[in-house]
Amino acid sequence: MPPSANVVRRRVVHEGRVFEVAIETVRLPNGVQVDLDVLRHRGAAAIVPVTDAGEIVLLRQFRHAAGGELWEIPAGTLDAGEKPEACAHRELVEETGMRAREMIDLGEIVPVPGYSTERIRLYLARGLTPAKQALDEDELISEVRLVPASEAARWAVDGTIVDAKSVVGICRARERGLLAIAPASGSRP
Repeated sequence: MPPSANVVRRRVVHEGRVFEVAIETVRLPNGVQVDLDVLRHRGAAAIVPVTDAGEIVLLRQFRHAAGGELWEIPAGTLDAGEKPEACAHRELVEETGMRAREMIDLGEIVPVPGYSTERIRLYLARGLTPAKQALDEDELISEVRLVPASEAARWAVDGTIVDAKSVVGICRARERGLLAIAPASGSRP
């Protein structure tokens, strides 16, 4: 069994709609006792949507905390009791206006393990068909763009895409041979 910390004391300092922040006094596996800020999050799902033509559907989304717009794959927080794959299907429709026939599991990531319990389940979506986009009022998506897989993969490694879940999702899909990568065109957004 892997080592774990014992929580000695826990004090919730903020409860928001998406996460809870607590100060936890823990005894670490080496015996040291420390106070840690812990963000408790119910988890999320993120999707690499791929068209039949081999394009990845990317979003240009405003992110206040990041200071502006970012290129991202669709993603969202799990509703209470929701399974990650159900969340992936829901978020794909809400954010892109597309439905998927198939979701392929690309595994899980822990984006910020130093202070957050969040785990994001990644999927590749295929067999896309039109649906009605239904953005939440706080989702500001200025563009939904079909980007050739080779170009999206280049963006994931050259810094055009800085969102971690998007970089990992695209790179995992590429490494597993799930993307048809054509020769690079050399363009950037």
